[in-house]
Amino acid sequence: MPADALILDLEDAVAPEAKDAARDSVCAAVRGGFGKREVIVRINPLDSVWGDRDLLAVAAARPDAILIPKVGSARDIHRADQRLCHAADAGGLALWAMIETPRAIMDINGITEAGGRLSCLVMGTNDLVKEMGGRHTPDRTNIAAALTFVVLAARCHGLAIIDGVYNDIADADGFAGQCAQGRSFGFDGKTVIHPSQIGPANDAFGPSPDEVEAARHIIAAFDAPENKGKGALLVDGRMVERLHAETARRTVALSEAIAGL
Repeated sequence: MPADALILDLEDAVAPEAKDAARDSVCAAVRGGFGKREVIVRINPLDSVWGDRDLLAVAAARPDAILIPKVGSARDIHRADQRLCHAADAGGLALWAMIETPRAIMDINGITEAGGRLSCLVMGTNDLVKEMGGRHTPDRTNIAAALTFVVLAARCHGLAIIDGVYNDIADADGFAGQCAQGRSFGFDGKTVIHPSQIGPANDAFGPSPDEVEAARHIIAAFDAPENKGKGALLVDGRMVERLHAETARRTVALSEAIAGL
């Protein structure tokens, strides 16, 4: 499957009586490797009876990151970080945080300021809507403010930010629309729950050939010796500034990273 990252789940997808067996199976799968894809394991909440055991066992299996669910404050990040500091096999291991509760939304700046191993946020929109006592709507206007706050906080602190899942697997048009909306919000990608959603998500969040070509033109224009020091240029009939050149370099870098997979 052409996914950038795989999240193996020990939390919601696993019944309580199967937690220990699932932990063993997931750790074995992580050690087996998944090629160039990033591998992340979502453990159980740290304050659950499985949380600490999950954290240490998964760290020893050496995934790329551990996803902490139900993060409510920076304290949760600090707690995981401190536990991993005492783990022999945790060097270079990143932490991802699920943002899925009203408390997390209200303290999102504190969470993103936690630093340490924290590198990515993942929206848990199903849990957020449930905790709000709300309903899912096609346009997500009921959670638009929350989505915006989280994206802004992630950008303030240099973190990646991934949009939540789309539940109706059969609704391809609805999924494509929500991917386009997520990109407009500023999300870096989208979590998917079925192989059929991977291609449309890649199309929505990856740069198109036209975008890459336009980006290369902008980079070439600003890199030209005669344009050294200029703050704005006319490129392909459009006025562009140096901030657009920075965006263009990110676009090309993303395209090359995708090609590398």
